[in-house]
Amino acid sequence: MEAITMNDRTATSDQELIRLFISGNHNALEQLIHRHQRKLFSYIMLIVKDKHLAEDVFQDTFIKIINTLRAGAYNEEGKFLPWAMRIAHNLIIDFFRKSKRMPFKENSEEYDLFETLKIYEDTVEDKLIIGQIHEDVKRLIEYLPKEQKEVLKMRHYKDMSFKEIAQETNVSINTALGRMRYALINLRKLIQEKNIILTR
Repeated sequence: MEAITMNDRTATSDQELIRLFISGNHNALEQLIHRHQRKLFSYIMLIVKDKHLAEDVFQDTFIKIINTLRAGAYNEEGKFLPWAMRIAHNLIIDFFRKSKRMPFKENSEEYDLFETLKIYEDTVEDKLIIGQIHEDVKRLIEYLPKEQKEVLKMRHYKDMSFKEIAQETNVSINTALGRMRYALINLRKLIQEKNIILTR
């Protein structure tokens, strides 16, 4: 088993710590947790807004991380923190799904992932995870019906008003709003069914 000296603690990369842990060095995992626990816990706390629940999710996140590493299923080279955040986010979504509620706009079918991401982006120090989620969302959007995909892209990627969208697509404003509503509902279903956002 390889040892980690004090001088190595700041110099050793995440990937090297993971390699050491897989080879049997449990101190490497402790160092990895210590390095990222503040950002990861802050990220979880931002969403769940409950300290006890955040602590449970944090512990469950590292249990899943340990199991994944031991199973040899980790392939996120150089991206440990975004990967850990995606695991935490996945666990949080599972919790809210089981408890029949979602953070931000509780009990609303029109849970707007884009608005949620804007909140994360403004307050989470490490923005890597947000970039990853946005990329995954773009892929999910392609599964939507043509009219829904069109209005969603105009609204969120071209920053067009519903009046502009209605004029561009030659429909009424109510029709544009309706398509947007169903686009968000269907996008949420895709997130839950395909689980693309949080896993590679």
